[in-house]
Amino acid sequence: MFGRPGSEVFVPDGSRPADALARTTHLGIGAHADDLEVMAIHGILACHTSDDQWFTGAVVTDGVGSPQDPARALDPAALRVVRQNEQRAAATLGRYGAQVFLDHTSSVVRDAKSAAVVGDLVSLLRATKPAVVYTHALTDAHDTHVAVTLRVLEACRALAPDERPSRVLGCEVWRDLDWLAPNDKVALPLDGHEDLQAALLAVFRSQIDAGKRYDLAALGRRRANAVFSEQRALDQHPGVVWAMDLGPLVQSGGDPADFVRSLVREFERDSVERIGRLV
Repeated sequence: MFGRPGSEVFVPDGSRPADALARTTHLGIGAHADDLEVMAIHGILACHTSDDQWFTGAVVTDGVGSPQDPARALDPAALRVVRQNEQRAAATLGRYGAQVFLDHTSSVVRDAKSAAVVGDLVSLLRATKPAVVYTHALTDAHDTHVAVTLRVLEACRALAPDERPSRVLGCEVWRDLDWLAPNDKVALPLDGHEDLQAALLAVFRSQIDAGKRYDLAALGRRRANAVFSEQRALDQHPGVVWAMDLGPLVQSGGDPADFVRSLVREFERDSVERIGRLV
């Protein structure tokens, strides 16, 4: 189904891969193992106890460039295995319908001239037909994250209009999205399952034990988003992930850079207008 020899579809409940993909309602497409559990947790929780909604996760890269403790550093082949095993454990714990490993190198993902990644993503989207896609925000600070999102947009645009997902959301990982103007910000509330959220993040020991505490950071950000989202009301949710709506880019075929410029201009307008009211 996918182009790389090392690609794989892991199905925690043992269903046939094609059947597992076909039942997908929520699809997360992240650059690396552990990105899904940070940015797509809204979809994971929505499907966790549902009888008719299923989350499928897709990791686009092989993940061999992640930070390591120099004293215990693994060679790339061994690190790839460790990170994929961690992602399989998260998929099992989170009751994902399926976990896909596309296994591309980061350099290929970042190469806009390479068709391999987009081709695999088109195959994935056609196999899953999700209602909702979670991927990285276009304002993310990680080059490979932004490259994944650009390839996701290309893949969505390559589909016929009636094949495209109803919602495509760019979620925060490197850089948060609380700066977005209110009308540009999509709230993904997280109610309950705090223990599961923590457990999913704790699976990724290769990062945590090396001193990269994504688990604490992601949980703290969700709580901060919920508390600071509204000045004049009590907290409505114990956690929130912010996202940007990428649907207009899928449907219009617009320039992603112009889309980001419009978000920044709206942030500027909102901030400058507030100052103007108060001076």
